[in-house]
Amino acid sequence: MNRIRVTICGRVQGVGCRPFIYCLAAELGLSGTVQNDTQGVTIEAQSSDERLDEFVTKLCDRTQVGYPALMEVWECGQETIPVIPDEDIFRIIESQRGGSPVSQVTPDCATCADCLMELNDPSDFRYRYPFINCTHCGPRYSIVKTIPYDRPNTTMGEFAMCQTCQSQYTDVQDRRFHAQPVACPVCGPKVWLTNQDGKTIETDSDKVIARCAEVLRAGGIAAIKGIGGFHLAADALNEQAVSELRRRKHRDAKPFAMMAASVEAVKKYAIVDELTTGLLTSSESPIVLLDKKKPNTIAPSVAFGTHRFGFMLCYAPLHHLLFAEEGIEVLVMTSANLSDEPLICKNEQALDELGNIADVFVMHDREIYRQVDDSVAHEVNGQAAFLRRARGYVPTPVYRNEPNEQEIFAAGPDLKNTFCFVKGNQYLMSEHIGDLADGRVYRHYVHSVQHLQQLFEVKPQVAVCDLHPGYLSTHFAEQLQNVTLVRVQHHWAHIASVLAEYNLSGPVIGLVADGTGYGTDGAIWGCECLIATLTEFERFGHLAYYSLAGGDKASKEAIRPVIGLLNAQVDEHLELLASIEPDGSKIRLICEQIEKGLNTVSTSSLGRLFDTAAALLGLGTKNRFEAELPMALESIVENEVEDAYPIELQQNGSVWCLEHEPIIQGMIGDIHSKISKGIIAARFHNSVCEGLLKLAKKARQVKGLSDVALSGGVFCNRYLANRLIRRLQGEQFRVLWKKSVPVNDGGISLGQAAIAAQLAKQGLIGK
Repeated sequence: MNRIRVTICGRVQGVGCRPFIYCLAAELGLSGTVQNDTQGVTIEAQSSDERLDEFVTKLCDRTQVGYPALMEVWECGQETIPVIPDEDIFRIIESQRGGSPVSQVTPDCATCADCLMELNDPSDFRYRYPFINCTHCGPRYSIVKTIPYDRPNTTMGEFAMCQTCQSQYTDVQDRRFHAQPVACPVCGPKVWLTNQDGKTIETDSDKVIARCAEVLRAGGIAAIKGIGGFHLAADALNEQAVSELRRRKHRDAKPFAMMAASVEAVKKYAIVDELTTGLLTSSESPIVLLDKKKPNTIAPSVAFGTHRFGFMLCYAPLHHLLFAEEGIEVLVMTSANLSDEPLICKNEQALDELGNIADVFVMHDREIYRQVDDSVAHEVNGQAAFLRRARGYVPTPVYRNEPNEQEIFAAGPDLKNTFCFVKGNQYLMSEHIGDLADGRVYRHYVHSVQHLQQLFEVKPQVAVCDLHPGYLSTHFAEQLQNVTLVRVQHHWAHIASVLAEYNLSGPVIGLVADGTGYGTDGAIWGCECLIATLTEFERFGHLAYYSLAGGDKASKEAIRPVIGLLNAQVDEHLELLASIEPDGSKIRLICEQIEKGLNTVSTSSLGRLFDTAAALLGLGTKNRFEAELPMALESIVENEVEDAYPIELQQNGSVWCLEHEPIIQGMIGDIHSKISKGIIAARFHNSVCEGLLKLAKKARQVKGLSDVALSGGVFCNRYLANRLIRRLQGEQFRVLWKKSVPVNDGGISLGQAAIAAQLAKQGLIGK
């Protein structure tokens, strides 16, 4: 007879871990205890060595019958402890709240199949209850206040369980054993329907859903409170309803996300394969970008100017009930906010700020402690990749190979902001925050930093921020007290985020392509070939510099990079320029700005090169939302085209420059020759791909490296990403591509954190 203490860390709280352990111990005839604590789950088990070995093996084996679907064991420690005489049972004991929290908080999860069966079973006492959940599904991160994840530490603490729910909650054989949000119509949260003035229309759950469906069928707009916040909903098949939603929300062009009840429904309008089916039906239930089917009956203004739709499936019980109503097939389901402001999650705020948008409001009284946007993913190189990491995935950590002694805060960028903490062996990334230039988003950022810091009791000794002196995230980090401040160049952080995901330290060839990033020379970088580790980087190559006039206007008005790229040849192409900007005086003013260097910077931005290509092809003159023109350019590519424009590398000292002039002149020549826009768009993409490949091959020749890391917002372009990965692999490069965090600026904070952690490990900063 021996006794062991087993400590497991990972996603082990709120997922049915303790009942599984209890049943496993009973099956093997063990005695002992299991409890939640701030580290994860601690087990004391007593039996023969043979039984104890079998217990530990099965504990970490996901193939075991009854293994909780959401449970993930990342670490399993074991030690021998003294035997307790005469102990003959195995017990689940009260949670231990002492110590600094490192246990994972489980993300919010889509309604499971068992709960859906009960939701639709007239004989079940939770029949049609909009808040049905169990150990395997329901809200988690959005309702938790502190760790460990116990009901009093969530927003469900204010709902006293009825006798029936209590009996399930305390029955170790029940799948609702210690399911913290467990509730029913008798004791749990309620829904109600109000008008724009906040006057209650319906309080009966079924009538609330029926009236909401009635409004949507009639072309109205509903604000619906979900798990992470409010959505604005409209009939996606009704052009008038969608156009009215755009008008009221002041969202002229950015595509709307949609929701459907099943993969079969989505397949009517978009191309769905095995991988994207898995994403849509997963417990994370993200928005998945899918190629459009043509023709289709989705309202044209849902997503014009792009070849893809964003679809998600119902993930909350309320969604399932709504889509069961007659005539509800596909709904626009977009985040309820104004412009790029934070997601609204409070009832009063929804009425105040959405009263001029929504016709009715579906409210409920379960507090959302942490608002969380929907995640966005798509398929790249046959694998899932993030564009936005939020609901369903946050705050699942990215793990380091070894713990870090110092705790670190990484402030992230200003666009598509996330931030990150390093604690022990975990990178704790926030959900998508947004663009910090908006005052409300910045205040949300400050609050979010405080919330996550308190949740995991992080006390940073090191803070790391972007090199850009004007970033609000940089200013925030500069104001922190008693920390060592580290400034990290934007594109180095991009590559470091790839290294962090793969638990590597480098060196690698880093190819980074985006719109803007402050360079070490004061220029605006945006197409870089770096030789990078987690402690240093060298700029090996980049897109040749060109002049960009107008500051932030240059990212919105395509005429500005067009003139900068044409440079001295502007007079030769005045007719073409007039098709982009009819105001000749504005063209002359921009030329004069560049000539005199007024409000003008040098840039290697690939994002602005894409803007230029789209504008030259007549696809638009402005980015009304980020990357609108590049998305339009990608949408017209003819996939069968394999040729490209000439590619030239020029050496400037120790740095290699990818020349853009041959690409632009090749495009203009094709335009004058009346070549189809789809062929020109393909040749442009292929040229960018070949240019980046040529830089990588030159770097391998000089540096002897064959690992290539890719990052940057330009690689959200699936055509470019797929082609470049394929071409690199064909040249025997090992390609490192991000799958756990976004390839755009949403992954920057992870890279910042990884650099600071490595510098601290080597004693180069901190202490």
